[in-house]
Amino acid sequence: QVQLVESGGGLVQTGGSLRLSCAASGRTLRDYAMGWFRQAPGKERGLVAAITLSGPSTYYSDSVKGRFTISRDNAKNTVYLQMNSLKPEDTAVYYCAAGPTLFAYNYWGQGAQVTVSS
Repeated sequence: QVQLVESGGGLVQTGGSLRLSCAASGRTLRDYAMGWFRQAPGKERGLVAAITLSGPSTYYSDSVKGRFTISRDNAKNTVYLQMNSLKPEDTAVYYCAAGPTLFAYNYWGQGAQVTVSS
């Protein structure tokens, strides 16, 4: 069992930056691929970034490519999402998740609100 806790969300102006963190407990994150999802009001939850077990391979949705960076520190059992050049359409609840592959997830955090004001 893996417990995931997100932190670092908040309110930022358009063009600003935030860094989300996802701390894990229960098991080492070395065993999992990690992803960041987001869900805006009235929309489905979607994958925005993911990273493989050892971190050499990443995935980004087209909407965040070039602005967001996912990284992991297995020694700290933590995954990060650096978000730059934020836009109002990035406003959502962001969830981290752990799973066996880049596109399959078993464990979820509780979510962190990110609000980008125009």
